[in-house]
Amino acid sequence: MRSDLGSLTDVAGIRIGHYNRSNRNWRTGTTVVLADHPVTAGVDVRGGGPGTRETDALSPMNLVDKIDAICLSGGSAYGLRAADGVVDELADRERGFRVGPEAHQVVPVIPSAVIFDLGRGGHFRHHPDAEFGRKATRSASARERRRGSIGAGTGAVAGGLRGGIGMASATIDVPVGDEKVSSVTIAALCVVNARGSLIDPSSGRAWEPHPQLKSPSSADRQRYAEHVDSLTAASLNTTVGVVATDAQIDRSEATRLAMSSHDGLARSIRPVHTLADGDTMFAMATSSVDIDSLERTLALSRLSEVAADVTALACIDAIVHAEPMADMPSYTSLCPSALR
Repeated sequence: MRSDLGSLTDVAGIRIGHYNRSNRNWRTGTTVVLADHPVTAGVDVRGGGPGTRETDALSPMNLVDKIDAICLSGGSAYGLRAADGVVDELADRERGFRVGPEAHQVVPVIPSAVIFDLGRGGHFRHHPDAEFGRKATRSASARERRRGSIGAGTGAVAGGLRGGIGMASATIDVPVGDEKVSSVTIAALCVVNARGSLIDPSSGRAWEPHPQLKSPSSADRQRYAEHVDSLTAASLNTTVGVVATDAQIDRSEATRLAMSSHDGLARSIRPVHTLADGDTMFAMATSSVDIDSLERTLALSRLSEVAADVTALACIDAIVHAEPMADMPSYTSLCPSALR
């Protein structure tokens, strides 16, 4: 059995960087998904309380056709400032949308989305700023595979349990012409901070299967049920994430991919897309693998199907790897028998 379900970095040319603080009344962070080269991107926002930046730039009707990075952060609207640090760091590297003849004449376009984690570290005004974004960008690595309570998921809470970052990837074969096929990778990274629950209260099991989980014992189910009953009020939340692929797709198709990934959220989180959530999913395509034009529709449909699969699995993966805190249990601390 694989204990590692894969990483967003399984898509060649994608790097992940994290920066977070979880001491001295801090519990928040930032995650940057950085591409080695400009990539096609799309977005779909479905939550009732989104916090976003530069999402309109991704519309197929608008000017900017490629981006260099996506920034996910805690801090609600305050945390959108983390993207300033990503912009500054990439500008220093002369990366961005070119607006003049000189190499430095660029405008980095960094689509961003935030989760609500204000006050969870003890101080309401402790939230990510430009320093978080710059440090996360500088730490970006193609070898990053950590998940759980890290980066933008540091202060995440999901259905009364510790949330965090989860990832999953898959490889499928698509037609590339002349009756040949090629392998395409698609992966998801989700920052799970949902108002809804990822656990079926009647069974104590995750709504979606995960290879590291099984049915918990009756004692653990009772412990989980008692914890749920003790919750007094729902909080403000939001789940955000990125699906990435190496398939060659355009902006309209990337937008469709982001839309399909929300099906994965709906399968793993109940309820989802509420007024108290700002659920937002991005899609990125490095476009290194061509798809046969004659069978493109079928291939894109299959790609969208798998985007939902890896997104659902990434969401459950987040609570599997979340770490308990003194004031916030994790699923595995309440139901240790559920781990294989």
